[in-house]
Amino acid sequence: MSAKWEKKGATDGELTFEIDQDTIKKGLDQAFTRVKKNLNVPGFRKGKVSRQVFNHLYGEQALYEDGLNIVLPAAYDAAVKEAEIKPVDQPNIDVKSMDQDKPWEIVAKVTVEPEVTLGDYKGLAVPTQDRTVSDEDVDKQLETKRQQQAELVLKEDAAAESGDTVVIDYKGTVDGEAFEGGSADNYSLELGSNSFIPGFEDQLVGHKADEDVDVKVTFPEDYQAKDLAGKDAVFATKIHEVKAKELPELDDEFAKDVDEDVDTLVELKAKTKEDLQKQKDDAADEAIEDAAIKEAVNNAEVQPVPQAMLDDEVQRQLDQYLGNMQQQGIDPKMYYQLTGTSEDDLKKQFSADAETRVKTNLVLEAIVAAEKIEPTEDEVQAEVKDLAGQYGMEEKAVRAALSDDMLKHDIAVKAAIKLLTDSAKESDVKADAEADAAKDAE
Repeated sequence: MSAKWEKKGATDGELTFEIDQDTIKKGLDQAFTRVKKNLNVPGFRKGKVSRQVFNHLYGEQALYEDGLNIVLPAAYDAAVKEAEIKPVDQPNIDVKSMDQDKPWEIVAKVTVEPEVTLGDYKGLAVPTQDRTVSDEDVDKQLETKRQQQAELVLKEDAAAESGDTVVIDYKGTVDGEAFEGGSADNYSLELGSNSFIPGFEDQLVGHKADEDVDVKVTFPEDYQAKDLAGKDAVFATKIHEVKAKELPELDDEFAKDVDEDVDTLVELKAKTKEDLQKQKDDAADEAIEDAAIKEAVNNAEVQPVPQAMLDDEVQRQLDQYLGNMQQQGIDPKMYYQLTGTSEDDLKKQFSADAETRVKTNLVLEAIVAAEKIEPTEDEVQAEVKDLAGQYGMEEKAVRAALSDDMLKHDIAVKAAIKLLTDSAKESDVKADAEADAAKDAE
């Protein structure tokens, strides 16, 4: 095949190619086999008419359209491969000639991936990350664990304080009229949690069990129930109980209660510090990775991204989002009803940074090409094993779901990201920029 690619714009062009006679004949034979099944020709049983009679009655040209539809996909794919282009949308096909006994000439108008010109991507400066875990960090984490282990104890004849939990009945009215969702019985509310309308919890501080309190509040202007937004309300509230948190002592018994792998508070502190250190290191590594990728993208020149690629990226994000919800047992229709949103709303949300995501992928793929990163079969097998472990699948099921090309693509992109990250240099980026600006001013 002789394929010719001619650019017409930054990401548009025409791909001209021919379909040879041998391929055409095979396509016409298949087309005839399909067509004759439904043919009723006098003197022949249904589906038994010969090719010679068919050509005599209808002309071989009657098979051209079906024949073309049969052979075109493979011919187009071969032409794309020969021209070494990367289409991102369905082509617009124009048949230039379908002369008998001659190759058929096809012109496809194609949109391709934008070209990427890489800038610097090795040894990039990224902000210095703080990886220090202090004793104060450990103490805060242990205090969080204490709060989680706290017990609620009834306060006898004592006023409620911030941090206490009250058990209440309440009934809200606006202009003397009750409203939907404005009442509840035996509701446990932690004062200071800010889980109710601003001002509600504060007005219960200082009151005791068995007291009645008229809580007066104003709904925020941006309140989700539009019919209540900005309106004054009164909640007739009955306090049944006041409970205070009773925190456990920070000792060896506490340590054993919260972590069965330790026996003493000293061991718990050491393990807590180790866990916090890993979290901080992971966060720092992720920040460096994000900064290095962002810098590499900023340094590259990427031609305008075709709309088709943006649409595909938005759809991919939508499918992934809805798929994750379905795995949690949440039906998309139910989600839309609960949130008052629609598929279009989600698409608008994902559209906001679709271009950035597409450009990032293109730059990473360009780095893969520049570095000639080619995953080995051992790396593919290791990736399959890792994915199988992550998702609780059989390795053969992973292989069936993902092609080698898809697996190799993901492995190569990960390798490109590792190259960026490993070569990045932490520094005070702001200070360096100010120093460079000062030098330029001299």
